[in-house]
Amino acid sequence: MTRLLAIRLSALGDVIHTIPAVVALRDRFDVTWVVESPYRELVEIVAKVKAIPTTLRKQSTLMQTWRDVRQGFDVAIDFQGLIKSAVIARASGAARRVGFDKKLVRERPAAWFTNEHVSVDPSMHVVDWNLELVGQTFLSGQTGMSGPHGFIDFAQGYFPDFENKIVFLPGAGRPEKLWPVERFRALAKILGDRAVAVWGPGEEQLANAIGCRVAPRTSLRELASILQRAELVIGGDTGPLHLAAALGTKVVGLYGPTNPKRNGPYGQLERCVSTFETSKKMDAIEVEDVMRWID
Repeated sequence: MTRLLAIRLSALGDVIHTIPAVVALRDRFDVTWVVESPYRELVEIVAKVKAIPTTLRKQSTLMQTWRDVRQGFDVAIDFQGLIKSAVIARASGAARRVGFDKKLVRERPAAWFTNEHVSVDPSMHVVDWNLELVGQTFLSGQTGMSGPHGFIDFAQGYFPDFENKIVFLPGAGRPEKLWPVERFRALAKILGDRAVAVWGPGEEQLANAIGCRVAPRTSLRELASILQRAELVIGGDTGPLHLAAALGTKVVGLYGPTNPKRNGPYGQLERCVSTFETSKKMDAIEVEDVMRWID
């Protein structure tokens, strides 16, 4: 079977958005995925492919990654479009190195390291970008969600005090994606005991500032368990929001600087409160705008 190296290193939401494309390849290729170490279990359990974990910020791990990818791969696919991901594709020695057209990648020099370039409609959701990338190149134009995706299998642990709650995601990867904490606080006062907040690294103080019940420190799999059992999840354009949507939980996405048509919770794009077409400001989203989505 043809050996294929998939490359999408991070972040959480982007890895989730790449899983459908990798699953579409899984039955036709012997797939290995290079991914940042925190997402190794997600790739192995949900996509059900082998993973090469890496931490490119560490020189020793970087050198080990170069050694690990030199395993006789026939094809490499760079889903990320960064120089670091494209260099991994080149280091694999694969004769076919596939990536997006240089007009679509975030770092245009990345296209120098791939030798097959695919153009997609930039107005599509990023999940569909990835499906189109593999569809045009390997699947005779066939695209679409391919399964099964084992997201439910990924959820681990049980937190009865947080079951059937409205879960807040106050954190985000960039400050401009944050909904003001005072808006979360006002929403929590309305919802009372229905509201709980979860948090990731560096976000505990933010979660506590909301004034509702706060989840304990969790692993990614434990967080998935809370999200899967929630009545509703509310948050900005952040990995846990995409994880909740992938788990089949109802969400409300809060979008300002990013386009929900491209980066929204896949399958629930209509459940976004967005200012992207106007101010692009998160503080332009009012509590009343969110309450319209809460039963």
